[in-house]
Amino acid sequence: MLYEFDHQHTQSLNAKLGLELTDEQLMAGLKAQNQEALATLYRRHTPLLRTIMGRVLGNETDVDDLLQEVFVELWNRAERYDEAKGKALGWIVTLARRRAIDRVRKKQAYARAAERLREQSAGGAEPMHPAADEEVASSDVAQLFQRVIATLPSAQRQALHLAYYAGLSQRDIAHRTGIPLGTIKTRLELALRKVRGGLLAFGGEVEWQAARS
Repeated sequence: MLYEFDHQHTQSLNAKLGLELTDEQLMAGLKAQNQEALATLYRRHTPLLRTIMGRVLGNETDVDDLLQEVFVELWNRAERYDEAKGKALGWIVTLARRRAIDRVRKKQAYARAAERLREQSAGGAEPMHPAADEEVASSDVAQLFQRVIATLPSAQRQALHLAYYAGLSQRDIAHRTGIPLGTIKTRLELALRKVRGGLLAFGGEVEWQAARS
């Protein structure tokens, strides 16, 4: 009993001070839901991870947000680490870099989708079909657009639906609905402004939920 007490006390002290324990031992601590192990890993590797993610994201605010998400994921998925397959630091760095790349790709997808909608509202633009952009067809972006579009007034939603889903030009929409072309242009412009704002508002929430899944 005395040996067991001394052993546990030493492990706790080492975890607090970051002494002697390797990254692999700390990962074992995470698997056992040891918060001191997570805190030690955070202190030990935050500077390196910030540098790596900063090179990918190029934005300090995004780095701060994503750093927290990475360590939450590290805590939740520690059991996936297999020491036999490589060093713990390599696994952690790979996880952080992948999450940074994922965030950049999502932002680029949102930006491309919003840009295509903006172009569609311009006179003489070619009709945009859903299949024309694989990113827009992806599940997360498609769900995001559904949520944003659902917040629009019915008149703007109808115009956007005909332009985006039916692939009609502005003149075609005016002809089909009997609404003046100028009114159609105005409705699309207003809808696109709200969509761009909605992408920014909903996009962060989608990324946060994806990080937890």
